[in-house]
Order: sequence, then structure tokens, then C-alpha cells
Amino acid sequence: MSPEGVGTVHSKLREMEERRRKVEMGGGDKRIAQQHDRGKFTARERIDMLVDPGTFRELGPFIEHRGTHFGMTEMEAPGEGVVTGWGKVNGRLIYLFAQDFTVFGGALGEMHAQKICQIMDLAAKNGAPIIGLNDSGGARIQEGVVSLDGYGHIFYRNSIYSGVVPQLSVIMGPCAGGAVYSPAITDFIFMVEGTSQMFITGPKVIESVTGEKITAAELGGAKVQSSISGVAHFTAPAEEECLLQVRRLLSFLPQSNSEHPPIQATGDFREYIEELGDVVPVDSTKVYDVRDVIHLLVDERDFMEVQSTFARNAVVGFARIGGRPLGIIANQPKYLAGGLDIDSCDKIARFIQFCDSFHLPLLTLEDVTGFIPGVMQEHRGIIRHGAKILYAYSEATVPKITIILRKAYGGAYVAMNSKSIGADLVYAWPTAEVAVMGPEGAANIIFAKEIEGSANPAESRANKIAEYKEKFANPYVAAAAGMIDDVIDPRETRVKLIEALEMLQTKRETRPSKKHGNIPL
Repeated sequence: MSPEGVGTVHSKLREMEERRRKVEMGGGDKRIAQQHDRGKFTARERIDMLVDPGTFRELGPFIEHRGTHFGMTEMEAPGEGVVTGWGKVNGRLIYLFAQDFTVFGGALGEMHAQKICQIMDLAAKNGAPIIGLNDSGGARIQEGVVSLDGYGHIFYRNSIYSGVVPQLSVIMGPCAGGAVYSPAITDFIFMVEGTSQMFITGPKVIESVTGEKITAAELGGAKVQSSISGVAHFTAPAEEECLLQVRRLLSFLPQSNSEHPPIQATGDFREYIEELGDVVPVDSTKVYDVRDVIHLLVDERDFMEVQSTFARNAVVGFARIGGRPLGIIANQPKYLAGGLDIDSCDKIARFIQFCDSFHLPLLTLEDVTGFIPGVMQEHRGIIRHGAKILYAYSEATVPKITIILRKAYGGAYVAMNSKSIGADLVYAWPTAEVAVMGPEGAANIIFAKEIEGSANPAESRANKIAEYKEKFANPYVAAAAGMIDDVIDPRETRVKLIEALEMLQTKRETRPSKKHGNIPL
């Protein structure tokens, strides 16, 4: 090649490198500094924190907007305000997009949306998780309805790829208007305390319409969305910790619905666990923390709880037993005596559906008094919400194991993965009480006339309660009827579960052919 030719190639390479550097600088030094001043990292810094070092490969860095109104022809948007590509987390492939707040405030326009859709399509075609790092002020108003159309294309993909590949949303700044609906369709939402918010309508609009004054954090901050609304599943005090949570969650999950979760070798060979004999009080009126039971059962006492501050009367999350990832659902006697209310029903049902979508076995730890009574619960639709649990457990075809720790009363007993709605194995501890209702209430109804007509009603009532307890408030009546597979020593529960999960690993179960069911949403 001639010297002139070599020079031409080199000049083209320099041009390419200069263009790339410009894209990588996003909105420039000033806006990057402003992002840091807010306690936030840039899109590219976040990607570096999330993926394994040196594995990220970017797509579409030179895409540009096509806006012509409101001076858009004079405005540059390096990278179109979003970084997209693929990389590896824990050595496994993932696809991601990271909105760049330094470019148009991360606002979504036509080509911005096109980049996200392209990466979502690649994730679905190649069977790997899609992770969205959201930091956007919403739709790019200057582009008008095409920005709304862009949101529609993303929502559509969120929906049709649901249950195909895991979809995780990380909220790392303001997320308003249409921008909140894509995360809402995904499987799990992470938020950063103090810097991220989610809301349909911002504080200023609310004040102008209703007169109510409220801050962005009070309206849709991490604490609100994780503990009151239940929209967010995980929160963290800083971005680094938040992204570590994402990495941890991915370690439990398969790449797609065509794979099984990754089995990990474990050095945890605990079998006979003495503490399990004492962790649950025999007296059903005494409170304990069901997470103490979970930590004793799972490998390395490692349990990743989901929605830990929402609907606290139910505990759900991921763990491993014998190296096998699974989902755990438990009643929590520390709150509302472990009873089921509207929020806990929603929390449990959605978690079941996720686990079933991605081949995660389900372990249910049952200690439930029933569905929470009350006018508010009835008027808000506890019937409809409670039916979601029944539907979700019945529809699920993954291995399903239940351990009845203590109380299992009424319709809630049936709902918490009983044999009648498809449990593969149901074990009970000797402390279990399986009955239509608690002994006190049952005795008052069954023996009402005898108690009222006795010379000493109080003594008679106590005797009848004891009689009911002896006859029905134990696991053996249910075991005799085949509703319980075995009554086991609590201290042997872990080894029983390891054996059961190994036995059920080849389970195959089909449902009647249909387009889809109609869960009572």
C-alpha cells in the first residue's frame, strides 16, 4: 500500500476513535460532574460495576436521533442517551441497557427505544437475562408521539418475553410517567435509597391538580415503593451495593426458560440440625421468626429475601439446598400471626409464577392461622386476592414441597400448597396442627350448647378445647387421610429436603392444552 493509502487508513481510524470517545463522554465533563454530585454514577461506570471485568461489548454507539422539531437538528445526543450491549455476570451471558442521564436527562426517543428493543430481541433469541439500568426523565417531549410509540415497543417485548428470559430493572434515578411501566412488567425491580424514584405523576403535577404537597421521595422513593406499594423488590443504600444484589440474584437463576437453575457444589454437609428441634415453640400462641428456620435449612445459611419490607406476614426468597437453587415461601408468625391478607397473597402468587416460569422448585414452610378477617380486607377483595395463591400453586408444575411447621387452619391450609392443589410432598413436624379452624373457635361452635348448659361453662369450655386439640389439632388425622406424606423429626428436615429435591429433579407434568389461563388478577 502506498504511503498515501496508509495515511488515509490511519486518518479513518483516528476519526473512528474520536467519534467513539465523544460517545463515551456522553453529555461531557460538566454533566458527568453533576451526575457525580448527585451521588450517582454514569451509565458506563454502572456497567463496569455490574459485569465481569473486560466482558462488556457495546452495540449501536453511533446511532443518532432523527428529531427535527424544537431545534433538535442542532442538538447532539451521543449514543442516543442509552448504552446497550452484552457482557458476562458470574461468567454467564447477559444483555443490558443503561440509560445515560447526562444526555437529554436519559429521556427516551425513537432511536433510544430502538436500541433497547434490539438488545431485548437479542436476549430472547439467545436465551439470556436482560437487565435495564434505568435513569430517565421519561419521554423525549421534543420528539412527540414517536417517543410514546417507542415505549409501546418496549412494553410489548417486556410482555411477550416474560417467562422466556429473566428481566431485571434497576432504578438508578428518576423514573416517571410511561418510564415506570416497563420496569413494572419485568420480574424484579431494584431501587437505590435516596437517589431513585418511581411515580406516574410527579409532585408538581399532583400539587397543581389536587393541591397536595409532597416530595419526590415521599411520593415514590425506594422506601415507599418497597414497603408500602410493593412495586420494588430490593433496595440498597448505594449504587454499588444495588448492582451487587443484581449479581447475587442472577446466581440463583437459569439463563432462560429452556434451562434449569445452576447447581453449585457446596461444602455445607449439615444433616442432623439440633437447633431445629427448638426454633418453633410448641405453644401456638408464641411468636418466632420463620427466617430462623430458613437459615438453618438452606446451604451456608444463605437466603436472598424478596420484598423483605412489604407484606411482612409472608416471607419469600431464593436459596440453595444441597446445591440446588429453589424458591422458598413461608408464613411469618411475627406479623399478623402469619395470616394471609391481600398484600401477602399478591406477593406469594407472583413469586410462585416466577419460580414456575424458570424451573425453580418451591418449598413452602407453613404456619398459617387463616385469611385475615375484617371489613377492609373483604371490601378490597381478599376473595379475589386469595384465589391468586390457589391458582398459582395449582398451575405450577415445578417440584413442590410443603413442611407444616405448626398451624395449618382452614382455607389457608389448602392455599399454602396442600396435596389437594398439587403438592408433590407434604411433611409435617410433630408440632403441626391441621384443622378446619383453631381449637378455641372450633370448640365454641361445635360444643356451644354443651358449654352453655353446663354447671361450670368456663371449665366445660376448657375441657372441650382440650378434647378438640387431642382429636384434630395434630398432624396424624391428616396423615391418616393421606394429606400428609410423613411426620418427621424437625432435626432431620434438611436431609429430607435434599433427598426430596434429588428425587423430584426429573419431574414432568403437563396441563390441559390451552392458550393461557385466566388468573384472578
